[in-house]
Amino acid sequence: MDKRIATLVDAVAGIGDGATVMIGGFGGSGAPIELIHALIDKGPRNLTVINNNAGNGHVGLAAMIEQGLIRKMICSFPRSADPKVFTDLYLAAKIELELVPQGTLAERIRAGGAGIPAFYTPTSYGTELAEGKPVAEFDGRHYVQERWLKADFAIIKAELGDPLGNLTYRMAARNFNPLMAMAATRTIAQVSRIVDAGGIDPEHVITPGIFVDGIVEVSDPKQEEVLNREGAVYP
Repeated sequence: MDKRIATLVDAVAGIGDGATVMIGGFGGSGAPIELIHALIDKGPRNLTVINNNAGNGHVGLAAMIEQGLIRKMICSFPRSADPKVFTDLYLAAKIELELVPQGTLAERIRAGGAGIPAFYTPTSYGTELAEGKPVAEFDGRHYVQERWLKADFAIIKAELGDPLGNLTYRMAARNFNPLMAMAATRTIAQVSRIVDAGGIDPEHVITPGIFVDGIVEVSDPKQEEVLNREGAVYP
């Protein structure tokens, strides 16, 4: 099955109001800026977004928040280098936040992809983040039950892709992207280059094509940090 998508517009066409969307990246590293901006252009509302942070500056995820597309953020670091957009809306009670410790966030996403509905972790025990959650004792230590995270869509960024959807990543850009690809009903990846089927050594494939529903080539992807240094604003 050829999973290539011709345009960014076509790639995000199925994401509608009220969807839960996982967005890859650790800060700007591995963030699918072009897919995010295409989603802003489409304009779905009341989204729940799962990401490591809540955006910086006025591009990418921060621009999604600024344009009023997001109802709720599930993330680890809502305050990053320049979190003004999220901070202002949160203080004005115009966006919800579910704060999740970073390791727990990664494991909740992994559990969603692996079909594990819940697991126990010592992280957050005895804090406000554990309030209302089941607690159990194992070998004399208390653990908090955390539920899986799944999504309707994942939009991620990879380095190479082939028509079957197999993906590789560039260095630290790997981060949350492979986990999110497994935990979403539909995964769309932007890749820097599409190679022929067989053009990726099977030993080098990080995300197998079975977890990917569509790929779109973005040959010169933008980097969030560079855009912010230039004072970019989207749209």
